[in-house]
Amino acid sequence: MANYTVRSAKTLLRTQVFDVTRERVVIPAGVEVEKHLVRHRGAAVMMARNARGQVLLIRQFRLPLRRLTWELPAGVVAKGETPLRAAKRELREETGYRARSWKKLFECFPSPGFCDEKVSAYLARQLTPGEAAPEPYEKIETRWFTWKEAVGMIRSGRIRDAKTMLALLHVERFGIPQSTAPGVG
Repeated sequence: MANYTVRSAKTLLRTQVFDVTRERVVIPAGVEVEKHLVRHRGAAVMMARNARGQVLLIRQFRLPLRRLTWELPAGVVAKGETPLRAAKRELREETGYRARSWKKLFECFPSPGFCDEKVSAYLARQLTPGEAAPEPYEKIETRWFTWKEAVGMIRSGRIRDAKTMLALLHVERFGIPQSTAPGVG
């Protein structure tokens, strides 16, 4: 852990998903800085793949972008919830699917310059369909894509969501890990 000293910290905004703080910190270089930081509970993203190797993508409206996006199912980790449990819940809520096999792919920090959000990515397989239960404001379209189509959507710019791009390209480059996700036997 880097050696730093917090001179002051004040919460400026609390929301259901994140807090915004203003912090004065002496960083390891010995310089005192003031930063506005987003403190986030974290998120989980899951790549659902069927027996034919197809990938399930969702399409939904993203208000900050003012557009529809194609992406992997994902969501915020609720208080007291593990990232794996959040992944299972979000897959069921957004798509209706449940998976019997879960493998952890990676963890990443999408915007560490101002936010401490950690995204945990999983591979979900051995799927059974069910009824989706999205939030009332979520209008989600689901569609299966071949692996080639999904990766091609990154190249063509149809997928621009970072967590989706990273998960697809991670598996494209490194393959599927052999170990199971934490807490899964």
